[in-house]
Amino acid sequence: MNTVFITGTDKGIGKALCEKFLAEGFFVIGTYFKEPALVHPQFLGIPLNLADARSISSCVSEIKAMGRTIDLLINNAGVLVDEDQTSVEIDRLRKTLDVNLIGTIDFTQQMLAHLASKSHIVNISSTAGSLSLVGKVSHFMGHYPAYKISKAALNMYTRVLALELADTGIIVSSVHPGWVKTDIGGQEATLTPQQAAEGIYAVATMRPESGGFWFAGEPLPW
Repeated sequence: MNTVFITGTDKGIGKALCEKFLAEGFFVIGTYFKEPALVHPQFLGIPLNLADARSISSCVSEIKAMGRTIDLLINNAGVLVDEDQTSVEIDRLRKTLDVNLIGTIDFTQQMLAHLASKSHIVNISSTAGSLSLVGKVSHFMGHYPAYKISKAALNMYTRVLALELADTGIIVSSVHPGWVKTDIGGQEATLTPQQAAEGIYAVATMRPESGGFWFAGEPLPW
């Protein structure tokens, strides 16, 4: 049975991803910030706070103790703390980068030793982090600069890590989930978490060229 590790499964896209992978016969390990959202014989919940280096190390230690190899790693956990801002506020930028970038990178680098040789790392990004598209899509105009910066940087990490792992057989991808009805996306969004999970699942379970940026199986501009 293949194993998928998904961060941020308390609710929204992360929870929907757990449900999708469980339905497809995967063993799912999902991290949570407060409490696990699912009870299932093929689901294991582990606490993780990406803003806390000790929490990251503890989570990885649990995986090491299990001795289970990870086939898919989906970095889904993230925060939006400057939704109504139109200029960068340093405190909010630090808080955003701690989770969306630095914590995610720290966690991923520590997890590399526990990945299968043909595994796939999927970083849940956003077209809000696309240098080509920012300012050209109406719901991105002028808002949440820290979030945009974090996702642009995460996209670069995808490219850098793809180069680092080029000779290992491990694929690295950034995936835009779409505009989703979550706490971050809002209720005006066009996709449900379940629809977003379907698109992410499709990319996660294929073997695309490493270092790509995807939405619904189609490449996106950086």
